[in-house]
Amino acid sequence: MFKKFPELTVALSEGGIGWIPYFLERLDYVYQHHKAWTGIDFGDKLPSEVFLEHVVTCFIDDAFGIENRDKLNLDMVAWECDYPHSDSTWPDSPETVVRCFDGVSASDIERITHGNALRLFSFDAFAHRPRPQCTVGALRAEVAGHDVSLVSTGKKSGPASLADLHRLNPDRVEARR
Repeated sequence: MFKKFPELTVALSEGGIGWIPYFLERLDYVYQHHKAWTGIDFGDKLPSEVFLEHVVTCFIDDAFGIENRDKLNLDMVAWECDYPHSDSTWPDSPETVVRCFDGVSASDIERITHGNALRLFSFDAFAHRPRPQCTVGALRAEVAGHDVSLVSTGKKSGPASLADLHRLNPDRVEARR
């Protein structure tokens, strides 16, 4: 698809980045050993190079991935907090992600935390609000006193019992017994 659509970019959300260096190593190994009989042709590039050029990789909390950032294309790495899903680090997202950035330059932190996403998705976050008003400190100051604690709504997200499952899909429940 990337040969047919050379400008195509895809994003792998909620996937993390720590696995990518090994994946790319394995991808190139398999390609080099099997391309003759599979007929796959990436031209003068390795599959890892194509991946790093076209695939945006996203992470929520991945210190291992950041430690191995030299194996990634940092222009295609984006941090996400995944709010409001249960995998989210909200409301402590800034404090959580900063633990991943030990030894990372300020310019790389800016690219990863927001710069890449703004560029890749053609979004100007500062078009209607000055940049100094968009820092974590400034935004938190605006909502001082607002309760952001995690609270259960008391709602169930799915069947609560085997009887509930049986009513929804009796054949499957019988097969499990």
